Amino acid sequence: MRTVIVGAGLVGLTTAASLRLIGHDVIVLEHAPEVRAVGAGIGLWPNALREFDKLGIGDDVRRMGDIVDAWFFDAAGNPERADGYDPSRYRFLMVPRPGLNTLLAETAGLDRIRLDAHVTGFTEHDADVEVHLADGSSLRADLLIGADGVYSDVRAALVPGSSAVEHKGNRVWRALVPSGDERPQGTALTIGSNRTRGGYTRVAGGRTMWWVNRFDAGESSGGKREQALRQARNLAEDGWHDELLAMIAATPEESILENQIMLVPELSRWTTARVALIGDAAHGLSPHLAVGGTLGIEDAGVLRSELAGESDPAEALARYESARRARLDKVREHSVAIEYADGAAESAERFAAFSDWMLSTAPAT
Repeated sequence: MRTVIVGAGLVGLTTAASLRLIGHDVIVLEHAPEVRAVGAGIGLWPNALREFDKLGIGDDVRRMGDIVDAWFFDAAGNPERADGYDPSRYRFLMVPRPGLNTLLAETAGLDRIRLDAHVTGFTEHDADVEVHLADGSSLRADLLIGADGVYSDVRAALVPGSSAVEHKGNRVWRALVPSGDERPQGTALTIGSNRTRGGYTRVAGGRTMWWVNRFDAGESSGGKREQALRQARNLAEDGWHDELLAMIAATPEESILENQIMLVPELSRWTTARVALIGDAAHGLSPHLAVGGTLGIEDAGVLRSELAGESDPAEALARYESARRARLDKVREHSVAIEYADGAAESAERFAAFSDWMLSTAPAT
């Protein structure tokens, strides 16, 4: 089966490698001139690592990351965890995005990735799907998978009017910096005043990722470092997080990523008989759950499982959509509950309830 995947990010490359396991002839189309990772680090939960184990790269991924054994802190540095949950519900692997994307590109097959390929739409036929590119050319395939993120061109063609929308006021600042004398166990996650959250964690290879997330941030003013410092002061009280403030102050302006968080609205459909959306293209949510990548990797495993066991791709895509939409509906409920948690203790309780549900109900693919 010939399958075109749009997007050479984490989910697109995972999907490409995963579908190759069941014999698909895969080509990945990437708009950018190179395979690159957007962001500093990404948290991967055990359900994502199981999919990487199936691809034969699980140990490589584990070696490039560090385990985060997360605690919640208030702005004075007091630690919080919810009673009654196994400590594993707070534990995930933090991996640098650039290294992970390079590994996935090699696993999917560098010769199967076509760069500078801007997909503008598609035409679905009874026997195949025709993928249209900006240079006027087209490709024909049996399946088209849109893994092109929150600004998905495939989604725009599949569900007109489904453009990503701002999560009003939700902004995040982050950077990957050389590790210093900060606490090696990190401070994930501090819940501060004015709906501000953040902290830092060691990523691996002598690097640390810091981040600050503010809901209701209002209009931004000043440089990225100035803004990040202003928000990070909501996380600091009586000397707690002085090292975070120093870390941000020492970060070059050009190394800081600043983003207005965008959300994908709930869609009327994710699939047709030959087209499917996957990852953030289907269900982009706020990153405060720290599971967006993991859920996209889950998508890839479920899609592979359904396609492997069904001779009719339309039936397989319909079952994939049904299963994943039901799961993401529940994720959205948890996302709202965690966003509006009051303080570190309630945040820890709601996060543990979410991670316990996510891990205990993860699909076995």
